[in-house]
Amino acid sequence: MQWWVEPFLLGFQQRALLGGLLAALMASVVGVWLVLRGMSFFGDAFVHGVLPGIALAVVLDLNVYLGAAVAAVVMVAGIHYVHRATLLKEDTGIGLLFVGMLALGVVIISRSSSYTGSLTSILFGDALGVTATDLRWQAGVVVVVLVASALLYRPFLSLSFSATKASSLGMRPGLAHALLLVLIAVAVIGSFRTVGTLLVFGLLVGPAATAALVSRTIPQMFVVSMVVGALSVWLGLVVSYHLQTAASATMALVPIVLFFVILPVTRLRRRARARAVTA
Repeated sequence: MQWWVEPFLLGFQQRALLGGLLAALMASVVGVWLVLRGMSFFGDAFVHGVLPGIALAVVLDLNVYLGAAVAAVVMVAGIHYVHRATLLKEDTGIGLLFVGMLALGVVIISRSSSYTGSLTSILFGDALGVTATDLRWQAGVVVVVLVASALLYRPFLSLSFSATKASSLGMRPGLAHALLLVLIAVAVIGSFRTVGTLLVFGLLVGPAATAALVSRTIPQMFVVSMVVGALSVWLGLVVSYHLQTAASATMALVPIVLFFVILPVTRLRRRARARAVTA
């Protein structure tokens, strides 16, 4: 028992756990919509897209959350512009801005005197440096994400299966898509302090993808995703403490490992069911 409890005896360790759980909660909920919509690549690009705003805020000593929000707006506007102004598919704009925003962020932060430390903190997070102020901010963001996801459940669900059907049902798929992008941005901005802009993608997609393997209904998928996310944070911090590994990276790695552990098991179960039906 001591092995499991020891990593959380000190105050900063407890704040790391709480911050990680809050990040996992909002990321795993939004991640379900990402997986259902087939927008994982967009989610990956988006978590890199906020980097220039955070970097500029660090260099100019401004609010990093405001910087991230501005960068998110620029990212979405840029993707929309490329898609509308050319015959190229949307993933081309995503790919261009994915690399461009990441590179711009590194260029901006390289102007800082504490270049290495600032870049590491932004990219990979600082779970053990989470403050009480960060926790209050995260708690507010979690409430926004959960309430918005509940209120927009039907439009998001319809959009996930068919934009045409969503339109025929009066769901306004264009608006629903825009609101989903906002929700992704909110989750990323609310999580990056704990997990980092690069590693938050692990908590966005890992729990949701794992949940998709074992869930039979969408509500069940949300529950499993949140449980996997919370388990990943707790187990990641325990493993990080005992193996002396990076806390944020370990938390982000756990749901990916769980996915590839559960995947062959679910495949074997499906084959067994198929054989039972044909027998």
